[in-house]
Formats: sequence, C-alpha cells, structure tokens
Amino acid sequence: MRLLLFFPKTKGDDDKMKLVLAEKPSVAQSIAKVIGATKRNDGYLEGNDYVVSWCVGHLVELVNPKGYDEKYSKWNYDDLPILPERWKYEVSASTRKQFAVLKKLMKRDDVESLVCATDAGREGELIFRLVYHQCACKKPFERLWISSMEDSAIKKGFENLEPSTKYDSLYESALCRERADWIVGINATRLFSCLYHQTLNVGRVMTPTLAMVVMREASISAFKQESFYTVQLEFEYFIASSERFQNIEEARALQHDCQKIGKCFVSKTEKKEKKENAPALYDLTSLQRDSNRILGFTAQQTLDYTQSLYEKKLVTYPRTDSRYLTEDMKDSIPHLLRQIETLLNKKVPCNTNISQVINSKKVSDHHAIIPTNEIEKCNLEELPKGERAVLELIANRLLVSVSEAYHYEETTIELNCNDTLFKAKGKTVLSLGWKSFVTSEKDLKEGTQVIPSLAVGDELSVNKVGIKEGKTSPPKLFTEDTLLQAMENAASNEMPKEAERKGIGTPATRAGIIEKLVSKGYLKRKGNNKVKNLVPTDKGAALITVMPEQIQSVTMTADWEEKLLKIEHKEYSSQAFMNEIETMVQELVKTYEVVKGADVIMPKNYTVIGHCPHCGNEVVEREKGWFCSNRQCRFVLWKDNAFFNHIGKKLTEYIVDKLLRDGRAKLKDCKSKKTGKTYNADVVIGTEADGKATFHLEFDTGGKK
Repeated sequence: MRLLLFFPKTKGDDDKMKLVLAEKPSVAQSIAKVIGATKRNDGYLEGNDYVVSWCVGHLVELVNPKGYDEKYSKWNYDDLPILPERWKYEVSASTRKQFAVLKKLMKRDDVESLVCATDAGREGELIFRLVYHQCACKKPFERLWISSMEDSAIKKGFENLEPSTKYDSLYESALCRERADWIVGINATRLFSCLYHQTLNVGRVMTPTLAMVVMREASISAFKQESFYTVQLEFEYFIASSERFQNIEEARALQHDCQKIGKCFVSKTEKKEKKENAPALYDLTSLQRDSNRILGFTAQQTLDYTQSLYEKKLVTYPRTDSRYLTEDMKDSIPHLLRQIETLLNKKVPCNTNISQVINSKKVSDHHAIIPTNEIEKCNLEELPKGERAVLELIANRLLVSVSEAYHYEETTIELNCNDTLFKAKGKTVLSLGWKSFVTSEKDLKEGTQVIPSLAVGDELSVNKVGIKEGKTSPPKLFTEDTLLQAMENAASNEMPKEAERKGIGTPATRAGIIEKLVSKGYLKRKGNNKVKNLVPTDKGAALITVMPEQIQSVTMTADWEEKLLKIEHKEYSSQAFMNEIETMVQELVKTYEVVKGADVIMPKNYTVIGHCPHCGNEVVEREKGWFCSNRQCRFVLWKDNAFFNHIGKKLTEYIVDKLLRDGRAKLKDCKSKKTGKTYNADVVIGTEADGKATFHLEFDTGGKK
C-alpha cells in the first residue's frame, strides 16, 4: 500500500505544504519515510506535500546576563539580583546554519502550516516553540504526540494530529522551569562566587541534590558503631535467637543458664501464606535504578542507551513517569510477549495477568517503557553492548510484570528457655511466580531455614547455646540507584497527599543533574565495584556548609516541581510561580550573610600574585580574574578586561605582577581602534574610593590617554 493513501490530499491543496519539525535528524528521517517525504535537500527532506526538517538540540537559548546589560559581563555583588523584565533569546552559535534553514522553510509561500514533531514532552515542546517564535512565524501548527517511533505509531499520529492549543500549558510550564532555573542559577552562583571569591555553581535542583549527599556523608561520619549480642539456641534443623543485649555479660549469663537447663518449650507457632505481587513496568527512574544496581550503568548512560533504542524503534518513549499501559494496548500484549520469548529465549508463563499492567488513569502523557513490535526483526548481537543490556532489562520486565505473584509460607515459632523468649523464622517457597525471571528457587532458599512441624507445649532439647556478636550499621553511601530514589521521594512526607509529583527534578532531568554535580567537581564516583558510590568532594561539602536553607531545601524544590506540574494542568498561575522565584532570590541577596570562618572550610583554589594597591591585602588569581582577598574591597583585575581589549592587548599574569609590584607596566604594539596603527606605552594603575581599579596610558613624550 502506498503511503500516499494514508495522507490523502483534499481538493485545492495541491500546492500547499506542511512543515514537520522533529528534534533530531534521525527522527526526522523516520518520520519522512512514513509520510513519503523522500527527496533530500540541505537540512530537510521533501515530498508528498510535506517538508520535514529538524532541530539540533536547543537551537534557541536564553541570552546570558551580558545580553541585557554590558555591565553584567563582570560579576559584581552590587548588580544583584538580575531579574529580566523582558526575556531575550538568541540562536546558539553552533546551530545557526540549521536555524537559517528552518527560518527559510517557515517563510516559504507554499508552506501553509506546521507540525510540531519534537519529543512528546516538556522539553520537546519548548524546543519547537522557541524556534517558532524566534523565526517570528505566525502560521498555524498542529502537534504530533506519539509514544513510539514505529511506522504504525507515526502513521496513526499523523492521522490524529492534536491542536497546538492543547499543549499551550505544557509550553508555559516549560518556560517557567527554564526561566526559574536561569534566575536561581545566575543570581545564586554570582552571589556566592562574589562573596567567597571563587566560582561556586548553584542550581535550583542541583544544590538540594548535593545537600542530600553531603548530609548522608555527615551522618556516616558522625555514626558511632556499637556492638550487640544475641543468645542462640541451636537445634538439629534450625536456630532460635533471643532479643539483643547491649552488655556481653548479660548475654553470657543467659547462655550459662540455658546450657544448664538444656531444654525449652514451644510457646507459640504461626504459619502464614504470603505473596509478593509482581513489580510494575519501568518508568525512566525505575529503569535507571535497576540498570545501575544490576549493570553498573550511570543514570545518564541508561538514558542515552534507551533514547538510542527509542530512535531505533525498539522501545517506546523513555522520558516517562508512568509505570502502566493504557486500556487500548491490552490486546497487543500477548503478541509482544511471544516476541520477547523468542528474543530472550525465555518461556512465557502459561498464566499471565495482563490486566495488572493496564491502568489508563495512571498514564498521563506517556505510558510505561516497553519493547515495540520491531524487536521481531532485532538481532541482539548486532546492538552495542550497553543498548543490548538495557533492551534485555526492559523486555524481561514486561515478562515479570504480567506474571503471577511470588507465593511462600512463613513459619514463626516462639520458644521459652529460662523464662526468656527466643524466636525462629522459616520460609518455604510455594510458587516462584514472577521471581522465576529474576532469581532461582535455589537462590531464594539460601540463608533461609525450614522449621519442622511443632505444637505449643512441645519440649525440645537444645544441642548448643552460643552467642552471636553483631554491630550496628551506619547509613549507606548513595549509589546512583539510591540517589535517584531519594530524589524521586524527596520531601514526600511533607507534601500534600494529593500532590501528583513529590520529588525533586523530573525523570527526564535527574540524570543530567547528577552528571553536572560530578563534572563541576561537587560529587565523585568512588569504589572498585561495578556499582560506584556517590560521595561529596571537599568542594561539595564546603558549598553546602555556606548555603542557606532556602537554596538547599528539598521541600521547597519539591514544592516548585509540583507547581510546575500544576501549571501544565492549568491549576496554577505561571505568574504566581515566577513571582515566588523572584521574591526568594531578592530576599536571598538582601539577607544573606557570609558564614564566619568560611575561609577555613572553603578549599583554597587560588594563587597569591601580589598585594592590593588600595588596601594592601593579598590579591589572588581565580577563574575570572585577580581579586583582592578583602571582601570589603572592590579591587579586581578581570581577565576579560575592557580597557585592555580596547587597546588590543590581553591582560596577562606578567602584566598583573608588574602593575601590583610597580604600579605600571610597559606595553608594546598597542593598537588604535581609530587608526589601526600600533604604538608603545606604559599602562598605569590606580584605584577609586571603593577600590575599583582604574587605568591610563602614559607615553614617552609625557602625554596621557
């Protein structure tokens, strides 16, 4: 069947085109193939009344503070807070060519309307709309909203394009998230960097996440290990234990008495059949957690592998926070299970319960991550190792989630010896159920004991009485698995019960936040095992030490995440949200006081180069310039220096040394902007009343400039 039949022309539409805008070239090519746009051009494909093009990441971005005022090119405390009245955007330098292509396509006379085909989520919506507005496009557009890159899903999506207005609130939420992150990040980073004379990166979600890791490390450091003791009665088939004793002498006294008596009586028996239901399907966070725990992959690696599988049409949309499927998918699951059976060489259970993975009410934008029917054509050996491992996890989870519960019988007995209570527990597996796909019966039996059939009043002879020493355990270091869990559940006890999202960050952003903390030197991965621990660096611990509560608060950040979701659902005002953010930042700048003794805890990442010509304190080199170590002094020599740029020179360490030592430095081959001619001169440094540096040139003739 020709694809043309899927998208029939209407009368009078012969010369009218739809511009389809995808997020990546690979996605654009998949879409173009389905809708018949096969003619290749520079930056787009065309055919069958469609033009298909693509973005390259974030084509359009918020301008940096310098774009609002040249004075913001320098980091000055007195310029804070920076709160744009009218937000400005710019095209990133690396994507200007593709942006020009899109702008030209949008202005084509034969392009009547557009289709937003970027990823079906908050970020995808933002990417499209920013490009659309930056191009000053006024043409109508529709939304392609799909959860799979399968040909059938793309075809169905184009047959049921959504009106753009349906996603206006999603765009509004995305804008608020982007602008809130900018306001908090720019202002807090500059505030603390200025006050502590070194670059300190601060983020709306990043800093509370770091705070959780730092607090965990502090709890571990403060932990005092204590010993405890239990007395154990050993019988032929099982062991019974007493309550814990803090004092070894008490345990020894009981041991002695029990040995002397040599017998005990059954005071209570209890048998209970128990079951563990199969776990739900994967959303992105649960997939990342299992992938870290089982495979040792970082959250970002898992996201990258899953995104690649999505673009290869092998799995559904990855950036989802749902763990269920919709009712209309129910009939397609048996066929998919048979394909998984072949793919993994595993036997699908006879009794599957597909209904337990179906819940349309718990699916909002996208359903859970599952394989697609394309796995029928998939050769696992041809996939990169990481992608193959993640695909196997996703496929196996579908088998697990539709399987029967794990059933077992738990036996508990209580024994009395020397008027002291002893307990023993045993477990018998009745049915492995879903656990047959993740572990063996043998593994489940390890470490368990079988309790014989006993009745109340039975007398038992004690074979041996021993003492077992145990030690209290400190909190565990975070792994990527447990940190993702902590981010997902952060402040959940303090949030309203009806809150839809209770954590910090989103499934789509958490991996990036962790990676940024590592790349900025606040966290490091530690350990020789496959699964690495995440621990704070000295720099990370010091940052949290000087951070005020409102910046590191998981509760406040979780509240913001919930409000962003409410904006998306049209339940909260975007203006009210932005007002909250701005008020918080204004209060922070106005009220924050430098932590006393911070110079002791903040790592020294600078070099002393000389003494301040204004106050005499040390001048130290940092990332952006040479600063006076006296916080009350405004003396600084910026590396990106306007005066030196004007005369065609670069401020170097050698020149700074001469200026601080002698008050002047000889410059050769300065360049006049007016004439283009070069000249030699002495640059002389001075200071204003507050310590700000001033410069002037002196020439051999005695003149000044």
